[in-house]
Amino acid sequence: MIEIIPAIDIIDAKCVRLSQGDYDQKKVYNENPLEVAKMFEDAGVKRLHLVDLDGAKAQHIVNYKVLEKIAGGTNLTIDFGGGLKSDEDLRIAFESGASMVTGGSIAVKKPDVFSSWIEKFGSERIILGADVKGEKIAVSGWVETTDADLMPFVGKFKVLGVDKVICTDISKDGMLQGPSIELYKKILSEFPDLYLIASGGVSSMADIEALQEAGVPAVITGKAIYEGRIKMEDLTKFILN
Repeated sequence: MIEIIPAIDIIDAKCVRLSQGDYDQKKVYNENPLEVAKMFEDAGVKRLHLVDLDGAKAQHIVNYKVLEKIAGGTNLTIDFGGGLKSDEDLRIAFESGASMVTGGSIAVKKPDVFSSWIEKFGSERIILGADVKGEKIAVSGWVETTDADLMPFVGKFKVLGVDKVICTDISKDGMLQGPSIELYKKILSEFPDLYLIASGGVSSMADIEALQEAGVPAVITGKAIYEGRIKMEDLTKFILN
């Protein structure tokens, strides 16, 4: 059964969603992220993907108080990302209640630092963020596309022990037009034992079922839930079946 991981993206301590990573296309869905997290927990969800969009822009952790509130107010396993650039950022994230952290830009720009996190904190606590535009890695809150190709990028860190990767196709994110299933199949054919977490484009339970059929282990979904295309009862049925 594919693991469903709802997303909460944070700007100004509010639950928001962007379209294609564009900060100018922001929609606020709830001013109380803890309330949203509790709603997910009540549906049977075990894990939450929490993204500090302010942190991604500022290049350091910003919304750790939101993380603290959700970790203290629920039993959700939280993976936290956005702007994590230093050991101090990770210390704050873990002390605020994150079980895992996601690093994307840092893995591109300072691979030695990211590699050191795998050694210091263990591969089970470090997720590689591979955000792509046309199979090229994008960084810094998706405002910058690099020359780094997806497959060698994932392979490099897999050798170092990373076994969980969140791959977001930015062209799909927040557009509700379906996920990049062929891309995920390609990644899994190259790295069959990877715990690949699909992200971007999910518009319905049919998309989640298609990802499951493709052998994708986990999926992050946000906007489809907030826009009512995926209902809480759909999640509950899927998770409990």
